[in-house]
Amino acid sequence: MTKPTITAFDWVPPFAEGQVRDLRVRWALEEAGQAYDVLYLSQGEQKEASHRARQPFGQVPTLEDGELTLFESGAIVQHVAETYGKLLPDDRDARARAIEWMFAALNSVEPSIMDLSFVTVFEADKPWSAMRRASVEERIHGRLKDLSARLGDKTWLDGDTFTAGDLLMVSVLRILIDQGFVETYDNLAAYMHRGIARPAFQKALADQMAGFTGEPPEWYAAWAEKQKQGETA
Repeated sequence: MTKPTITAFDWVPPFAEGQVRDLRVRWALEEAGQAYDVLYLSQGEQKEASHRARQPFGQVPTLEDGELTLFESGAIVQHVAETYGKLLPDDRDARARAIEWMFAALNSVEPSIMDLSFVTVFEADKPWSAMRRASVEERIHGRLKDLSARLGDKTWLDGDTFTAGDLLMVSVLRILIDQGFVETYDNLAAYMHRGIARPAFQKALADQMAGFTGEPPEWYAAWAEKQKQGETA
């Protein structure tokens, strides 16, 4: 049987190491006990026609599984869960709730977190970024407060069983790790750390980090210096 193949970058800036979304797919495959291959792309290669045939927006990850090619990490995680088992319950209602939490992670929680990345990293030099930061942080805390209230004292979002919903939610929360947001809510911090302590996550993270062997593109040095100047201004 042919192993599925995912795409990943061979280099990213240091702040993105361990955060690129192929990690979510690697984690799902590790939880399912499914071996996979990796096609590494150098920076810029993701925008070429050969990769856009897999991913129309020129991003990673993608997954090729037999005749099927998928993009979007959430869709891929759901496919892995449905195909290889272990991440979606057999019970109809519990399965629906797990999928519900997958959507919640990506649609309700992650967008405000990514807004923070824009005002603090990608567009930190824009005159409006500093003005927006307080409102972005407020929205993040609003989402985390609601999530904390729903989680309560449960081990996982729907009780005692780790699902694809938890995998994506922990992945999203981890974007904020050690920044003081998740740590404000004791139960969320404990929940996040339970997730990243799982052996499948640790294996996926180690494999992603080991894949960063490429050289930075020509534009990176100038961009990094610009970011540094923004931090010290």
